[in-house]
Amino acid sequence: MKLLRLVCLSALGLLGIAAAADLRIGLIGLDTSHVIAFTSLINDTTHASHVPGGKVVAAFKGGSPDIESSWSRVEDYTKQLEEKYGVKIVDSIEALCAEVDVVMLESVDGRPHLEQVKPVLRARKPVFIDKPVAGSLRDAIEIYRLARQHQVPCFSSSSLRYYPGLVELKKADVGVVKGAVSTGPCHIEPHHPDLFWYGIHPVEALYAVLGTGCETVVRTATPDTDVVTGVWKDGKVGTLIGIREAAAPYRVTLFGTKAVVDQKPGGDYAPLVREVMKFFQTGVAPVPAEETIELFAFMEAADESKREGGRPVRVADVLRQHGGQ
Repeated sequence: MKLLRLVCLSALGLLGIAAAADLRIGLIGLDTSHVIAFTSLINDTTHASHVPGGKVVAAFKGGSPDIESSWSRVEDYTKQLEEKYGVKIVDSIEALCAEVDVVMLESVDGRPHLEQVKPVLRARKPVFIDKPVAGSLRDAIEIYRLARQHQVPCFSSSSLRYYPGLVELKKADVGVVKGAVSTGPCHIEPHHPDLFWYGIHPVEALYAVLGTGCETVVRTATPDTDVVTGVWKDGKVGTLIGIREAAAPYRVTLFGTKAVVDQKPGGDYAPLVREVMKFFQTGVAPVPAEETIELFAFMEAADESKREGGRPVRVADVLRQHGGQ
């Protein structure tokens, strides 16, 4: 059995990716409900939406002492992972990498992601980085630069990108797409740029239907609402409506020359976890680094527009200012 495992590892390349049924998955950051939800989908073979292909076997706690919603949840989630799913808790990321084939970086706080992912990339372990990919645009750019340097597959996404209603919307025959409006909650966490915390979800949905190519961004902000409008190079207009103190269902409306179509409601984590497992098995990222970096530049440009009283901000300028090309 050990010899067979070594043969499978060798056959799947220098990155040491195991055969699909043998994937050993490690978690970094036990301060988000995602670690329980994802582990349940992967490890519980009786789950109605079970995702086969691997098993979560080890985890590193992490946690941020200055974010209450982080440090207050670590011990409970750690206990659940140990007692219910038999996950081994290790005391360093280096130790984690020695135990696993692939990594899910789950820390709810984006700020430590760059330092947390460095040993993973040095160990050449394919890595999924949960949202936000980083706590700043500069760090996001650096993470993907390091992934290229070490030739390690790396991918990040919000679960909204794979909600059935959004996947169906992308296939709708609306003719030539002229624009979209994406709505959702936009709660702010003071250690992150405004949209990075929860605004990233509707921004990701906006990019899922429009793709890259945003040139300028304008933001109107009030204490309860953000409206961010981007103009794409081909004339498409994408608008984010972020809501903090009112009902805010995730919803995208797509505008085309033939029809206007609304996203159907509903969705959960299972489609995202299936995409992550497929990514681990193939080494092919379903969301290009360039798209993730641009949508973070969109959010950073929105912050800059707010600081400057609603002035239009060029996405290309923001990228250059933060270390991009």
